[in-house]
Amino acid sequence: MTDSPVPLSGTTLLAGPSQVGKTRTTARAFEAWLDRHGTDGVVVLEFAPEVERDGELLGGRLDRFTSVPDDVWHGVLDAHAPRADATSDDEALALARENAEHARTVLEAAPKPTAVFVNDATIPFQADHGNVSLLVDHLADAECAVLNAFESDELGAENPVSRRERDVVGTLRERVDWTINLE
Repeated sequence: MTDSPVPLSGTTLLAGPSQVGKTRTTARAFEAWLDRHGTDGVVVLEFAPEVERDGELLGGRLDRFTSVPDDVWHGVLDAHAPRADATSDDEALALARENAEHARTVLEAAPKPTAVFVNDATIPFQADHGNVSLLVDHLADAECAVLNAFESDELGAENPVSRRERDVVGTLRERVDWTINLE
């Protein structure tokens, strides 16, 4: 039986900077859930953009670390990385708004979960109109929810996307049962 790095009941947030193992830890929890409970009612929400910085892939999708079975509902956002892809704050906000619009479609299509695993939970809500309650409400129906979120000033602290992301992480911290800070 696969060991889980997090509780497999309630809601757990994995937070931290780039390259500390948030996605890998989420993948391990996902595998442990599947090993114990199977695929029935499992939802994967994949919001992570794939970003290359200095020749190194940062973040990325869960399937870098595990396979998502065909009978798991897998909602994938073809996300932008607003701060990495943009040349100005206005352009970053426009990309964040586009992420929010597309993520709403993914969240609205997702079935009611027994267990949900969210990779890069803040991406859909980095714009000023992104409503994190859409995600929080979806998590409330699950027996188990594991989500990860970038939390660091390494991509800037005072740009609008970073400020909004900080607010979203704060909201998630208030609404989950456990937070694990990875460093």
